[in-house]
Amino acid sequence: MNDSPFIPRRLAEIVAEFRAASREEKLELLLEFSEQLPPLPPDLKDHQGMEQVHECMSPVFVVAQREGERIVYHIDVPPEAPTIRGFAAILRTGLEGLTPAQVLAVSSDFIQQMGLHQVLSPQRLNGISALLVYLKRQALRLIEQAETGKH
Repeated sequence: MNDSPFIPRRLAEIVAEFRAASREEKLELLLEFSEQLPPLPPDLKDHQGMEQVHECMSPVFVVAQREGERIVYHIDVPPEAPTIRGFAAILRTGLEGLTPAQVLAVSSDFIQQMGLHQVLSPQRLNGISALLVYLKRQALRLIEQAETGKH
């Protein structure tokens, strides 16, 4: 069994960018990513079928959908919450193109590697960690749906 933590290539690139950044640059990078979170598709505007991440101080909603074998996340975070919005965009970008099983294998170690503990409060870090947990739970749900759909 492979014991090394799995961090997908695109997410590893983002982690390396944050690791190399100064304290001030880490916050700037988060703000830049917050502007990259795409709007929800029209059918999700009212958060129908989305799960709320209750550990976040701001209203954060997530849903995972299958596109072929791959998983696509839709995440809604208000612009007034740029920290979690930026992290949501990082996760969406970093997990893009993965299968649900690959998402489940992603190590949460990357959060520490990014050095966000240098610039964010423990409460915000808890919200960020919770968001990853919710995304993994959504991936697991897709796997379970695929398995129960097979006869």
